[in-house]
Amino acid sequence: MGGARRASDTGRHLGRVSVLGLLVSKKILLIIGGGIAAYKSLFLIRVLARRGIATRVILTKGGSEFVTALSAGGLSGDKVYTDLFDLTDEAEMGHIELSRSADLVVVAPATADLLAKAAHGIANDLATTTLQATDKRVLYAPAMNLRMWESAPTQRNVKTLADDGQYFIGPDEGEMACGEYGPGRMAEPEAIAGAIEKLLKGDTTLDGLRGPKPLKGKKALVTAGPTREPIDPVRYLSNHSSGKQGYAIAAALGRLGADVTLVSGPVAIDPPACATTVKVETAQEMLTACEQALPADIFVAVAAVADWRSDGPADVKIKKGKDGIPALKLVENPDILASVSKGKNRPKLVVGFAAETNDVTEHARAKLTKKGCDWIVANDVSGDVMGGDHNSMIVVTEKGEDVFPRLTKADAARRLAEKIAEHFS
Repeated sequence: MGGARRASDTGRHLGRVSVLGLLVSKKILLIIGGGIAAYKSLFLIRVLARRGIATRVILTKGGSEFVTALSAGGLSGDKVYTDLFDLTDEAEMGHIELSRSADLVVVAPATADLLAKAAHGIANDLATTTLQATDKRVLYAPAMNLRMWESAPTQRNVKTLADDGQYFIGPDEGEMACGEYGPGRMAEPEAIAGAIEKLLKGDTTLDGLRGPKPLKGKKALVTAGPTREPIDPVRYLSNHSSGKQGYAIAAALGRLGADVTLVSGPVAIDPPACATTVKVETAQEMLTACEQALPADIFVAVAAVADWRSDGPADVKIKKGKDGIPALKLVENPDILASVSKGKNRPKLVVGFAAETNDVTEHARAKLTKKGCDWIVANDVSGDVMGGDHNSMIVVTEKGEDVFPRLTKADAARRLAEKIAEHFS
C-alpha cells in the first residue's frame, strides 16, 4: 500500500509542477479502448507525467481485458473510472463533471467500435457517454486491423468526427498483432504525447485526420521496391527488396501533408492510400516515371535499382543447349538518384539510400558526394533488412550523422519524415 501511495503522490505532484520546463497543471482524460494496443496507453501515461501532464483514466470494459485498473491507477496516481452506473463514482464525480474536468480528452486506443459510437452519438457506457457530454476537444488514436481501418464505414466515421472538429493521430503502418502489415497500428506514445502538447498549447495545426501537417503544400517523390531487368520472357535480374521501407516513407510523408507520388517497382504489398502510385518494372521505366513526376520539393530514392541490365534481352526463352551456359552481356543502368539530383528540375531536398553490407557510413558519405544529393540514409542490409520489418538508419549529411536505433520500418519512416519536415520548417 505504501508503494501505491507513493505512485499516487508522484502522479499528483507531476500534475502541478513543471517537469524540465514543460507544461504545468494540465490534465487530460484518457479513455482506454478495448484493443491489444491498450498496453501502449500505460506507457503514454508515464510519458505525459514526465512532461508535467496529469492523467485521469476511463477504462472501458474491452480495455480491461488487456490492462487493469490497478495498473492505470498506479501510473496515473488517480482513481480509474469504469462504470456509468457506479453510485459512488457518480456521487464523487458525475460523468458530466468527469467529461469536462480535463483540458483535453484522448481516446487511445480508439477502436472501430468507439469511433462508430462517437460519430453516431451512441452513449451506452461511461466512455461513450463522456464523449457525448464533454465540452473539450477530443484526440483519437485509432488502432485496429488494417481492413477495418480502411473500410468505408470507419472512414466515414473518421470524417464525421473530423468535420465535427475532433483530432486524429495515426494510425501508423507496420506489422500488427493479427500478422497483417499496413495502416492500423496505434501511434507510439511519444508521438501521441507530442500531439497532446501541441493541442494543450493551443496549436491547432492538426487537420483532424492524420495529425500535424507541416508538409502541407509540399510535393514529394519517392521510389520504392526493386527493379526487374529482363533476360528473356521468363527470367530477369533483380534483388530482395520488398518495398516496405519506401512504401512506409511515402505513407509517412503523406500523413504529414505532402502530396506524394510513389514510383514503385514490382512488390507484393498494397500501395498507401495517401500517395499516387506509379507501377514500373525496369530502371529505365523508373527514371522516366520520376522525370514525369518532377518538379517536386522532396525526392527520396529508396528503390533498390538494378545496377545492370542485359544488353538486348532474348525475345524467346533461352534454352539449355549443347554449347553450355550462354554468355550474358550486361550494360549499366541509368543512375536515377544522380540524374534527379543533378537535373534541371532538382528538388529542394534530395535524399538517397545506401544499402551496404560493410563500411556502411564510409560508403554512404562517398555516395553523398558522388551523387550530389543532400542526405544519404545508410543502412546495413547484411542481415534481415531486405524483406524484413525492421531497419537501422544513419542519416548522413555534410554537417554530420543522425543515428536512428533499430526500429520497425514504419517507425523509422515516421522519424525520417519528421526530420524532413523539420528541414523545411
